[in-house]
Amino acid sequence: MSFTVIIPARFASTRLPGKPLADIAGKPMIQRVVEQARMCDAKRVVVATDDARIADVVQGFGGEFCMTRADHASGTDRLQEVGQLLGLTDADIVVNVQGDEPLIPPSVINQVAKNIHDHKDASVATLCEPIERAEDFFNANIVKLVTDQTGMALYFSRAPMPWARDAFAVSKTNLPPADLFVRHIGIYAYRVSLLNAFVNWPQSPLEKLESLEQLRVLHFGHRIHVAQAVDAVPGGVDTPEDLARLCQLLSQ
Repeated sequence: MSFTVIIPARFASTRLPGKPLADIAGKPMIQRVVEQARMCDAKRVVVATDDARIADVVQGFGGEFCMTRADHASGTDRLQEVGQLLGLTDADIVVNVQGDEPLIPPSVINQVAKNIHDHKDASVATLCEPIERAEDFFNANIVKLVTDQTGMALYFSRAPMPWARDAFAVSKTNLPPADLFVRHIGIYAYRVSLLNAFVNWPQSPLEKLESLEQLRVLHFGHRIHVAQAVDAVPGGVDTPEDLARLCQLLSQ
C-alpha cells in the first residue's frame, strides 16, 4: 500500500496568526507535524502552503513543500491542486494531516490510509473517538456522526446526535450508556479521483448550513468510511491557550 501525506499550512489564522511557525519547545509547529508524519508509512510527506515564510522554514529543516494558490475556498481544494502538481493519478491515495496537530500519532495516519485502501466502495476514510462527557455532546464546535452497520457515514452534524429521546427527557447532564456517541476526528484519506471531482461540485445545502465540507461528499453520492481511532488523538492548536499548554507539555 502506497500513500502520500499532504499537510496544508496557511500563515493566516484568525485566532493565532502565523500558527504554523509558532515555536513549540524549540521547533516551529510545522516541523513537529512533519516529524510525526515522517514516522508513518507514507512514501512522501509534503507541506502545502501559499506563504513563502512557511516554505522557507520547511526547506530549512529539510522538509518538502509545494507552493499553492492563495485563493482556495477550502483545504480540500488545496489538496487537489497539490495532487495535480505532484502528478498523482486518480487511483493514488492522499492523507490530509492538519498543520496544527503536532502530536498526531503516526498510527492513525497509517490506519486511515489502510482503511481507504481496503474499502474500495469508499471515496474517503476518516476516524472518530467516543464522546464521554455530556458537555462535549452538546458542544456545537464538536462534530458528531452516525454510521451504518458497515462503518459508512450516514451523517455528520454539529448538533447532538443520535438523540436519546427517553434518557434526555429525564436529564441532559449525563450521557446514557451506549457506544453510539462519537466525535469526528479531522483526519482524512482520499482517493485522488474524489479530490478531482470535489473541486467541480458546488457547495451542498447541508454543507452550507452546517459548515462541514464532508457533507458535500455525501450529497453527491460518495461514501465515507469511519473507524474508531486506534490511538488517542490530542487536540490541535487553535488558540494561544492551546499553544501554551502544548509548550508546557513538551518542555517537560
